[in-house]
Amino acid sequence: MQFAPTAPTLIDTLVPGRSLARNVALVIGFAFLVAVFAQIAIRLPFTPVPITGQTLAVLITGGALGANRGAAALALYTIAGTIGIPAFSPSNAALEGELIHFIFPWEGSGTAVWSITSGGYIVGFIAAAYVVGKLAERGWDRKWNVTVAMMIGSLLIYVPGLLWLGFAIGNGFLDSTLGFELAAVIPGNNTLDKTLIAGLYPFVVGDLIKLYIASIAIPGAWALFGRK
Repeated sequence: MQFAPTAPTLIDTLVPGRSLARNVALVIGFAFLVAVFAQIAIRLPFTPVPITGQTLAVLITGGALGANRGAAALALYTIAGTIGIPAFSPSNAALEGELIHFIFPWEGSGTAVWSITSGGYIVGFIAAAYVVGKLAERGWDRKWNVTVAMMIGSLLIYVPGLLWLGFAIGNGFLDSTLGFELAAVIPGNNTLDKTLIAGLYPFVVGDLIKLYIASIAIPGAWALFGRK
């Protein structure tokens, strides 16, 4: 079985070239874009997971760069945050007293991805960027089914995110940004309820909006800059 020929991605039209230096610069640039969008955050008192702009940046990264470069950009983002670079979204402690945080002052947490309750979502970013990028390489970024690609990408973020968060809640994880067990501050009757309340319900509407924006941004850019 053979797949259809890989189509050029949006970035290959906007920034033509094949050099290694170009691709490295693109990966670094889009990893930084995700870090910037992580700084657009809304703190919720009942969950350690803030509402951020990251999902939008991840979907655009995959759609613009394609599978391998998109996944590489998010892997670089994950590594950067884990080794101490303040790339991840601000912690609840950093957002204390703020409802909405918009980029500055930069409050990104430089904490290992496996030690934060939102770590599953960050791991999901890599898979989402890869799959959205792979579908973009098949031409989905220029058709109506771009929305389906973005929905698949969003699901790939939620699945590991919720599993990770549920494990943390069910095992009495002590969140260093909260100072006490997650289960003590999240409403709900059991681990599943608490996981959905803390990690799904507050984000659905916002993520649908971000998904819609990504679904019109990529085809819109193609319409503006030409279909080659």
